[in-house]
Amino acid sequence: MMTGKREEPNSFNKTKSKIPYWWKAVIAFTLGWMFINADKYFLNPILGDIGADYHLNNAQLGLVNSIFYLTYTFAQVPVGTFSDKYGRKLLLVTGFILFGIFTGVSGLMAGFISFLVARALAGLTASTWYGPQFALSSEAIPEKHRTVGSAIINSGSGIGTALGFILSSTLVLDKGISWRVPFYIFGALTVLVGIFIAITVKENRKKPKQESETAAASGEEKGEKVSIIALLKNRNLLIIFLELFCSIYGFTVIVTWLPKFLTTERGFEGSAVGLISALVPLASIPGALIASYISDRMGRKKPFAFVLIPVSAIALWATIYIQSVPLLIAALVIYGMFGKIALDPILISSVSENVSKTTYGTAFSLYNFIGMISSIIAPWFTGLLSDKTGSMASGFYSAVIVLVLGMIIMIFYKEKSKVK
Repeated sequence: MMTGKREEPNSFNKTKSKIPYWWKAVIAFTLGWMFINADKYFLNPILGDIGADYHLNNAQLGLVNSIFYLTYTFAQVPVGTFSDKYGRKLLLVTGFILFGIFTGVSGLMAGFISFLVARALAGLTASTWYGPQFALSSEAIPEKHRTVGSAIINSGSGIGTALGFILSSTLVLDKGISWRVPFYIFGALTVLVGIFIAITVKENRKKPKQESETAAASGEEKGEKVSIIALLKNRNLLIIFLELFCSIYGFTVIVTWLPKFLTTERGFEGSAVGLISALVPLASIPGALIASYISDRMGRKKPFAFVLIPVSAIALWATIYIQSVPLLIAALVIYGMFGKIALDPILISSVSENVSKTTYGTAFSLYNFIGMISSIIAPWFTGLLSDKTGSMASGFYSAVIVLVLGMIIMIFYKEKSKVK
């Protein structure tokens, strides 16, 4: 018998298992984020070897990342809309496995143009991850645990980025193995994780029409248009989107160019480059979990943005300005704890609070689309500034300026305290 009690959004996933389904989903998506980010960033410590093989300057090296993010970014919105209409899991799993395949194929390319094509295809297939993943996880995780759940999932980003940095720098810079080998290793592991996600993750089998009717009946959706224009007219959503753009710009600069900066302008060699670069994503994990937990307890997110953004901007400036190695390492740890990955769960949770469940896929994909535009610009622009000025410092300082703009934008966000 049906009762008047409203079910949790993940009630369709209830099983007799001792482990709640939402925890299984969190584990699967955490692994997914690990290898999405490992595959994105493991090539950054070995950009010098790739450039030497293909005879590239810094601006051309920047294109290696920019071309990946170009296809990745512009596919976000169509992917989100498609997933809302036709199903999220199949699209997510298919794209994830193909992403692993094209990551491995990238290492086979003999010429720079064919290498860029393979990276573009990898970016295109990776685009099926973000919107559908957060739609599925928001659907699975109870609302009272959503920010912390998102923080745990997002911790996979930090672990994967660190894993990519350390493994590629150790194999290539220390052991002298070809820069192509990490592409094969991470490609194969990504395919295996994709199969695990296919087995573990469930999806609400209701048709979109049924979901809309359910949301309308429960008062969650009152005439809201499911369109990009409608989402962009939402003031809070637009501010969150722009905030992500600024945050990702700074993060992209540091994860793309920090390894080369440490090599060419600070004199680090071998696996030390990967280990020091890995401090940023590793330090982000406790920062994100702590900030998310306190934010959930308080029911407020804006105050944390005004702590995280300025501190990360100062730490990024200090990374370039300070010459002392211990202080450089301290600045990187502080940036990791207060930077983009720590801010992500707060922004993600804010998106889910400002849209109905029936538009999660589209909203999260639009959110990521606008944010990731900065990942197209930042690698190439930082490389260009480096070629023009003879130093990578100018590119890092541009990231500091963008973060300051992000802090100003956040002033206009209107947040209401949750009624408990």
